[in-house]
Amino acid sequence: MKKAFVDGGYNYILNYQPNINQLTKDKIRYGLESLYILITKLLFIFIVAAILHMTLEVFIFLCLYNIIRMTSFGLHATKSWICLVSSTLIFILVPTLCQYTIIPINIKVILGIVGTLLMIKNAPADTYKRPIVNPKRRFVYKTLSTIIAIGLTIASILISNSFWANACIMALVVQCFMISPLVYKIFKLPYNNYLKYQKS
Repeated sequence: MKKAFVDGGYNYILNYQPNINQLTKDKIRYGLESLYILITKLLFIFIVAAILHMTLEVFIFLCLYNIIRMTSFGLHATKSWICLVSSTLIFILVPTLCQYTIIPINIKVILGIVGTLLMIKNAPADTYKRPIVNPKRRFVYKTLSTIIAIGLTIASILISNSFWANACIMALVVQCFMISPLVYKIFKLPYNNYLKYQKS
């Protein structure tokens, strides 16, 4: 199924853009593979969420999480099944925790401060397939990630709805793990990949 999706999309694009170079072709194929994984992963997660009657909660958490993920990037699983299993666990268990847990304001403040400092230190966290080499881009992503982290922290304190407040701070907490050098080390993946290009 994956091969049919990627090959079909790849051939369709090449029919309209036959003269593109090999690097662009590789990027197109990588993009199609990523799109397929994203679609199938989200479909499976929302099926599980629907069975558990928590589709809205999962959707809200996904949106909040991707706001901070878009600028700070982070870990990507090396295999699609690992990505599917880990994503399902995160996006089902964390919203469940947000729904049934009361997080005191002082704990949210501590988590927010620590999370913001970690964003300043670790964001953006790239991968060996997509290194973020340009220093200006790295600075912009780091700045945006820090601002979003502060915004999520403030929202978690001010919002009266318990689930929304918890989801804001937990989105930050989860992403802090995803950009952590320790997590990269646990999964045996290279960290700070951009440095290799700067040295060369």
